[in-house]
Amino acid sequence: MQLENCEGRQVPNVTFRTRRDHEWVDVSTDEVFRGKTVVVFALPGAFTPTCSSTHVPRYNQLAAELKRHGVDDIVCLSVNDAFVMNEWRAEQKAWDITFLPDGNGDFSRGMGMLVPKADLGFGERSWRYSMLVKDGVIEKMFIEPDQPGDPFEVSDADTMLSFIAPHASRPLDATVFTREGCPFCARAKGMLREAGIQYDELVLNRDFGEVTLRAVAGASLVPQVFINGEHIGGSDDLEQLLARRDQAAA
Repeated sequence: MQLENCEGRQVPNVTFRTRRDHEWVDVSTDEVFRGKTVVVFALPGAFTPTCSSTHVPRYNQLAAELKRHGVDDIVCLSVNDAFVMNEWRAEQKAWDITFLPDGNGDFSRGMGMLVPKADLGFGERSWRYSMLVKDGVIEKMFIEPDQPGDPFEVSDADTMLSFIAPHASRPLDATVFTREGCPFCARAKGMLREAGIQYDELVLNRDFGEVTLRAVAGASLVPQVFINGEHIGGSDDLEQLLARRDQAAA
């Protein structure tokens, strides 16, 4: 399989058949790229494991940081139809990413990235890659190695951000275990929001049981806050951590 690096070239001139408000809307390559700095990441298929669990979520998480460093738009591209791409975006809650359907594979073919996936029943799909495009010209490509399967080593969001802004900060990974009606949980979530820390919330008896809380946090009370893999504790512990963080930044 021959995968071609297209750095220095114009992106293919195609028309994307998209759906907006239950209507067909044709979107040209010029509309996507002209006069803009755009990050594109292309992948084999919507709702597939690596694409849904890692590729899309991390680009969505780092979207604000990428845009802070000059990126106008972040595009997820796959050889799927507009209906599938719209549903996938909604399922992923990836509102900071533009999902483009390359339903006929025209863009992927023009990039030299349309590959056979008949062994999986996929037909022809895009190889996994990412690229930085400025005013329609491809400045940088990160192409996954030509290996069997679906390698995922270089087209990730962190690699792209490191190329664009090597010293850019990464958002913290935070999760809060809570329960409905808990005032201490509300306080912890409020402190995280005020500190600009995005978080996932897991609610007792909806998302997990008390056994899970004891197994993970070694506690039976909520809230329990975790940041970057570290168990912070309850709302008072979080308050102390954020106070130390503010002092260090002063």
